[in-house]
Amino acid sequence: MLIGDVARRSGVSARMLRHYESLGLVRPTGRSDSGYREYSSENIRRIFHVESLRSLGLSLRDVGRALDDPGFAPAELVDDLIRQTRERIAAETELLTRLRRIGVAEPAGWEDVLQIVALLQALGSKSAGARQRAALSAAEEVPVPVEALVEAVLNESDPNVAGALRWALAQSGEDVSALLAKGLGSSVAEVRKRAVQSIAEIPHDAATALLRDALTNPDTVVRGYAALALGTRGVADAVPTLIDMIVEGRNDTDAADALSTLAGDPALGERIATGLVDCLDRGTVGPPARRRLTQALADVPGVTTSRALAQLSHDEDRAVALTATYILKLRDGTQRVADASGRLW
Repeated sequence: MLIGDVARRSGVSARMLRHYESLGLVRPTGRSDSGYREYSSENIRRIFHVESLRSLGLSLRDVGRALDDPGFAPAELVDDLIRQTRERIAAETELLTRLRRIGVAEPAGWEDVLQIVALLQALGSKSAGARQRAALSAAEEVPVPVEALVEAVLNESDPNVAGALRWALAQSGEDVSALLAKGLGSSVAEVRKRAVQSIAEIPHDAATALLRDALTNPDTVVRGYAALALGTRGVADAVPTLIDMIVEGRNDTDAADALSTLAGDPALGERIATGLVDCLDRGTVGPPARRRLTQALADVPGVTTSRALAQLSHDEDRAVALTATYILKLRDGTQRVADASGRLW
């Protein structure tokens, strides 16, 4: 069969067939009287073998080794091809993501495109300083797509850079809660923590709703950060978690401060006081937890708190009794000042 016929039947161009011949991959059986290359059935089978191996991503050099070396073991080469393919896919995916993010930013001109590319590259820099500067610039120069900022903040280990990224997200003017919420379900504890910390700084109702949902998250760290953030927003749902944090000694000082803020509402203050007193009355709560609970009563106004402190001033635990007595003295002094001004609480 002449080279033209082989090209038509195999789909391999005559030029490529001649290239294969120059590499020694497929050698014609001979030439016709007119000088045209002739190929046998065996030649054609080998052409198809070459094309099949090329379709796997093998170089022509490796194709030749695979076909001609009886001792050639394909396993190692296939493993290497898998690795190369994964790297190529990752690189193409990264490029696609970068292009999509640039498109979302709707650049007005090539200068904007270059600035966005520079900021995206800086967010991925090995230098913490460069990443921080990029985060701070994201809200001031050409806007960086929020997807890039979310990805960066969920993967950022440097606390200063993370703070700058959270600030940039909060300044973006967009509700990015849904994007950050994906981090709450991560299998990596640090990512879950970064997600809830970032959501806590988003001033949207959707973020508050997510924080409410996070109160039931299996991760105690997530629950704690959610409760602290909700406390500053005046959300009563955070009270049980905040009390649990005091009992368990997890950010108990911050939890007590959040309860103090919530207790500004008299009705909620009584509820908080009742919750703290109920924990104090449990026989399963140890001495350190009882002392923390007593201290937490200091900034909770109301009759329930006053009665509880009066009883606790005679507690068997001397540290608890002394703490309660000290708080009562402080409250008594505050009450006198309030009475003198004609305002009671």
